Amino acid sequence: MADGINRFLGDTPGRTLVKLIVVSLIVGFVMSVFGLDPADLLNGVRYFLIDLWYTGFDALGRVGQYLLIGATIVIPAFILLRLFASRN
Repeated sequence: MADGINRFLGDTPGRTLVKLIVVSLIVGFVMSVFGLDPADLLNGVRYFLIDLWYTGFDALGRVGQYLLIGATIVIPAFILLRLFASRN
């Protein structure tokens, strides 16, 4: 079992933990120097995705709405057809 864990981590758990701590300190220092806060980064990504969602569908016009409306019928029907086909 130890070989599996070492293979997954790429090294022993102790050495991996030390590497993660060192990299975390370096990244934390760099982020502090640039005045970045993890909450600000997460909010920025969230606002970017929300803005992209609204402006993306505005740019496509009604095509995006048609796609979503059609997908609500087509995807469940596809799944049902695949389930019934797998029984045979």
